[in-house]
Amino acid sequence: MYDYTMDKFYTYRDIRLHYTDRGAGQTILLLHGWGCNCTTFGAAQQWLEQHFRVIAVDFAGFGQSEEPCEVWGVEEYTRSVEALAKAEGIENPILIGHSFGGRVSIVYSSRNSVRKVILVDAAGVKPKRSMKYYAKVYSFKLLKRIAPVFLGKERAQELIEKRRAKSGSSDYNQASPMMRAILSKVVNEDLCHLMPKIVAPTLLFWGERDTATPLADAKRMEKLIPDAGLVTVAGAGHFSFLENMPLFLRVLESFLGKEMC
Repeated sequence: MYDYTMDKFYTYRDIRLHYTDRGAGQTILLLHGWGCNCTTFGAAQQWLEQHFRVIAVDFAGFGQSEEPCEVWGVEEYTRSVEALAKAEGIENPILIGHSFGGRVSIVYSSRNSVRKVILVDAAGVKPKRSMKYYAKVYSFKLLKRIAPVFLGKERAQELIEKRRAKSGSSDYNQASPMMRAILSKVVNEDLCHLMPKIVAPTLLFWGERDTATPLADAKRMEKLIPDAGLVTVAGAGHFSFLENMPLFLRVLESFLGKEMC
């Protein structure tokens, strides 16, 4: 069986996407979270490459992949992975998605044939927002509209950036203008309506203290996905797989054992 060892590039809609293609056997698509890249899974990825063909994708705008030229949503990101998979001749893959990569995994597996799905601290349930949150959002939008009128463009921009740095998330503040627009779009996409369409066996691996995608989201996914089971990691947060790698590897081996070469 051919052993893949190259870093590769694929052009999707004039955007150059980077991915790694290593190992041999049943194909796993490894999909990272927001602000991360194709190396995020670390030791887990190295272990997987001993037993599977692992394609680890740099989503557009992350790692070595170019940014989209327009504001993408989860649909466009999923289409880019579907196109890459088609170009590589991949059918019926195993999906492992963390956080934002979980969003893409949900959409992909809801309409494509996949062997198994592993959602790790995955996004996909629209967060419940308080009135305080909406007050902050709409006051910021109002500030962006009226500040240039009273302060001039330059001073208004300084004020807006100070307000953004103070109140925005680290992911948002560190992103380029295009990626900020994309983040604002994708975080508000609710994928619960797609979860009942996932027919593949699905593992949910979740940090007990995850505040970015709370454990309540995992429990809802477990109810909505027909063949889903939840593993909760005591004391772990949003990167539960890194916080307890030994447990993650044991769970992977148990869940994927029959697929290993």
